[in-house]
Amino acid sequence: MDTLPIAIFEILSFGAIVVLVVLGLGIIASMMGIFNFAQGEFVLLGAYVTYLVHSVGFPVPLGMLAAPVVVGALGFILEKLVVRRFYAAPIVAMLGTYALGLIIREVVRGLIGGLYLSVPEPIGGSITIGSLHFATWRGVIVIVTLLVMAASHVLLAYTSFGLRVRASLENPSLARASGISTGMIYSLTFAFGAALAGLAGALIVPVFSLFADLGIRFLIQGFVAVMVGGVGSFAGPVAGASVIGTFSASLPWLMSPVIADVLVFVLAIIFIKFRPEGLVSGRGVNR
Repeated sequence: MDTLPIAIFEILSFGAIVVLVVLGLGIIASMMGIFNFAQGEFVLLGAYVTYLVHSVGFPVPLGMLAAPVVVGALGFILEKLVVRRFYAAPIVAMLGTYALGLIIREVVRGLIGGLYLSVPEPIGGSITIGSLHFATWRGVIVIVTLLVMAASHVLLAYTSFGLRVRASLENPSLARASGISTGMIYSLTFAFGAALAGLAGALIVPVFSLFADLGIRFLIQGFVAVMVGGVGSFAGPVAGASVIGTFSASLPWLMSPVIADVLVFVLAIIFIKFRPEGLVSGRGVNR
């Protein structure tokens, strides 16, 4: 019975990681109407930036602070140079971001080869409750994820930036006529989603290690989570990530990881078949 609380804690921490990845993916999908297939590689870059900063002698927390800034800045530049050219054709935009992801992954692969790299946990040790021991860093991941979710909700629901984002989402033409620079809003929204992925990569690199294909698993799970949760709202991707993250983390305790992954996809396909609008139906994008 002692393993049950530990299993629940592990499931919560993994689910928190998926939520953090999907939050950025969902914001971009909901606000901009495209699926960013480079999101997994933004996670990879966040982990790599954290590793680089630490490898030159700086503390790991500094690398974790630098990761979302660097990845967000790269996302801003890529949106301006590449992604915005494909807005008129969402399918082409998905292919374009997929190509960007491939380029980023191969660049990182060329830099680190087939190595598995890691950084130490900034807060090591464990929390002891009775006879049970819980990894402190995994608890930090859960807390940071909750704080980021709350901050993102406040940013999009209660600030002037959020008001401009929602106006650009609901009626881009009217927003432009009202003096809102929708182009800049899209760039900042894409950068914000990329920064969240960079933060996710920074937080997980002490847990999962850094290797060239790190982002692939999170991208696939994120995509499925967004489909299950539904686009067009803040709550949809978060709800989908909670469900998919919980399943993905809990099933390997009961069966082999490969079978668990297959079962997650089968369940997601069945769910989408009967509820294509997702758990939380949104307003959709009216570009």
